[in-house]
Amino acid sequence: MIRKLLVEPPMTGEEAVRWTTPEERAEAEAFGSERRRAEFLGWRALVRRELGTDVQIGYDAVGAPVLTGSDCCISVAHCAGRIAVCISPERCAVDIEPASRNFSRAESRYMTPSEQALSDDPLWPGIVWCAKEALYKYAGRRALDFQKDLRIGSADLAAGMLTGRIENGEPVELSVRREDGFILVCIL
Repeated sequence: MIRKLLVEPPMTGEEAVRWTTPEERAEAEAFGSERRRAEFLGWRALVRRELGTDVQIGYDAVGAPVLTGSDCCISVAHCAGRIAVCISPERCAVDIEPASRNFSRAESRYMTPSEQALSDDPLWPGIVWCAKEALYKYAGRRALDFQKDLRIGSADLAAGMLTGRIENGEPVELSVRREDGFILVCIL
């Protein structure tokens, strides 16, 4: 199996029906928001479109999506207007946010002064947020502090690369993309 990163607008309900189960569609109907329904069905549809309609989707003990009965790993992220899915034979992670989102109110709760000093790019706070979300998903466990346990140590935005660390673990390479008004960070 190859590694894939899919980034797409949510499918219409009619498109998603082809790739989702009746149980998933019934579960989605319980959501109060049409956007939430589209995201819930959309990422499942993307996974099945790529891997086949017989793929079974479940959740692990942390609540992250998994493909049950498969050695394949997935990671999912969504925001208004985009769904991102990583598919890999190894652990992977992804996060996506609109570039227009204002991170200034929360910045001091997730970014250290040394991380702030890594770049003066106006999208840097959003890039760090996405990177830390990806690291959190990659770690696969709860109760990690975004400021103390998840760190960004270096950035080469021209090359689209960051180096992060989960607690005192080995460095983790993250890829950064900025396109169509979205920030995307993945570990793939």
